[in-house]
Amino acid sequence: MSLLWRDQIDVFLAPGRIDLAQSSRGFKPVKQPAVHSVMTAQVALPEPGHAAWEKSLQQLDEILPARAGAGMAITLSNHFVRYATLTPQVEITSPEEVMAYADFRMREIYGARVDHWVISISSWDPVYGAISAAIPQELMAKIEETSERHAIRLNGIEPYFTAVLDRWEKQIDPKKSYVAVIETGRLCIGVLENNSWRNIRNQRVQHNQRNPQSVAEALWAALDQEAVLSGHKNTIEQVFLFAPEHPSLVLPSDCGWQTIPLPTENKAVPGHYPKPLTESAGGSACRA
Repeated sequence: MSLLWRDQIDVFLAPGRIDLAQSSRGFKPVKQPAVHSVMTAQVALPEPGHAAWEKSLQQLDEILPARAGAGMAITLSNHFVRYATLTPQVEITSPEEVMAYADFRMREIYGARVDHWVISISSWDPVYGAISAAIPQELMAKIEETSERHAIRLNGIEPYFTAVLDRWEKQIDPKKSYVAVIETGRLCIGVLENNSWRNIRNQRVQHNQRNPQSVAEALWAALDQEAVLSGHKNTIEQVFLFAPEHPSLVLPSDCGWQTIPLPTENKAVPGHYPKPLTESAGGSACRA
């Protein structure tokens, strides 16, 4: 089958949740009228002996048989990804040197666990550095195995944080910016200065339905900590905020942070990115 005629499946894979959008290909690609979202369990620590991604991947495995022959791209929740910044190193130029540097940085932060991870790197620039991301080897192998079993062409796997950066990089101030990507149970903050990523914080946060402001409080605290680590904080700092699951999230007006929402009017949120569901966990929903 020609790649021009393959249907395209876009999937967001998160703990206890998948979101899937399918486009029909041809001379005039047509987006399906609904996005299929499934909640498989509450976002929580995985059961002993089980990875957090297992139930979600199992649910995806049950959905794919009806979509054989399509192409598929997967965006992975930050729950499944570990990040490291690769600071500029003008003497590092070859792909082999860059990969060795990324492996060193990952091991410096995460230790021997890196032995069981697959490492990827954004576009490397000796002057500006790059971002390195890692996912479990087992997760990568299971995704590839699932795609092959259902005759699905796997077109790519991308971490949520870097996917957001790629899509809205032109809206982010390269001189100095904080970028926060928030999803259920996790926040990821990147610090960009002089077009170089200085740090990435990827941490679990408690989601308290009785206190909607708990996520905002966690974000505020994490931003202040990052500002301290950076060595300097202006009276007002700007944070580019991407939080489609938390549309009402706001920071206090006097907290020292100016929130700039992403996306802008120029680019909409992809249909498969997670948004608040209309049904509780354990069920499923389709949204227009």
